[in-house]
Formats: sequence, structure tokens, C-alpha cells
Amino acid sequence: MLTVIIFDHPYTASACDNVPHHRSFLAALLKATKEKCQANGETVDLIDLHADHFDPVMTASDLSKWRRGQPINDQCADYQRRLLAADRIIFMFPIWWEAMPAMTKGFLDKVYAKDRLYTGASMQTKLVKHPKIDVITTMSTPNWAYRWLFGAPVIKMLFRGTFIKTRLFKFKWHNFAQVEKRTPAQREHLLQNLKI
Repeated sequence: MLTVIIFDHPYTASACDNVPHHRSFLAALLKATKEKCQANGETVDLIDLHADHFDPVMTASDLSKWRRGQPINDQCADYQRRLLAADRIIFMFPIWWEAMPAMTKGFLDKVYAKDRLYTGASMQTKLVKHPKIDVITTMSTPNWAYRWLFGAPVIKMLFRGTFIKTRLFKFKWHNFAQVEKRTPAQREHLLQNLKI
């Protein structure tokens, strides 16, 4: 089973090493996720957007290629090939201002493209394995406020606005809110008890 992880954090996957001013709980979650997947016999393919220097901006030239169903560049074509092979796809990113960061949004805009990963007319997925999609997020907003006050906008964008449209229905959200207020022992407990 092939699991493709799309990781979006400016500090990259290396931020799991707990180095002051270059650490991220999301990167620690990535390390735990990879370990759990591999323990289950899954092959993990990591797309680390910042380490790859992915450009999320859609230029006029990019949009012209997108409209014609052509890969925007070699990097996008490589990402598309990897997603087509996936049995499971895991998106990992922090939630900033109640939405996904630019890298994740740009990845969806440029890589999850019509006539490449879904048909243009019917919006039917070309991901023939119909992969399970997990989204792992971190945020400072309290979980209750994000869900009930703001309406969980990022999940509406991804689940309703992207994946249901293209007939991908196996979707699960794993959210870690206000981790910065937890003790090191509480954070370690979250990592040890991660269910993915």
C-alpha cells in the first residue's frame, strides 16, 4: 500500500528535531505518522513542499497549460504521477487565519488539475484507486471555535469543495488545536496515541 504525504510547513520535515526557533509540532506529527504507516506495512512517499521549493503561484502561462490539460511543469507532473499511484493521501499543514497556507492551496490549484487528476467535463477523478484522504492540521484556534464559530472552513474547502466534487468520498480530518498550550508530556501523549 502506497501512502503519499503532502507536507506544508516552512521549517520542512526537519523541524521534528526540537531545535529552538526551528521546531514544529506538525513535523513531529509527520514523523509519528510515517512511523505508524511503515509499521503497518505501508510505503510512504513524502512530498515536502517547502523543501522542494514548490511555487504555489499560478501564473498566466501556468493557467494556459492548466486549461489545456497539460502539466504546468516537470515538478507538477511528478507530483501528479505520484498521486495517481497512491492508495492513501495525507495532507499535513497548519491552519493560519482559519484556512490552509498558500503552499497547500497552490498545490491543489496547480497539481490537482483537470484532465490530469480529474476529467474536465464530469469532474470524475482519475485516481482509479479512490484513495482514502486524511488531513492532519494544527492550529492555535480552540477546536470548538473553529468548528462552531467559524464553521471549519478548511474542511468545507477540501472535503466539499474539492474531493466530493471529484467523487473521492473517503475523507477524515485529524485536528490538533492549541498544542502550544500543552506541556511536553501532553504533546508526547498526543504523538504516542496518534491514530492514522
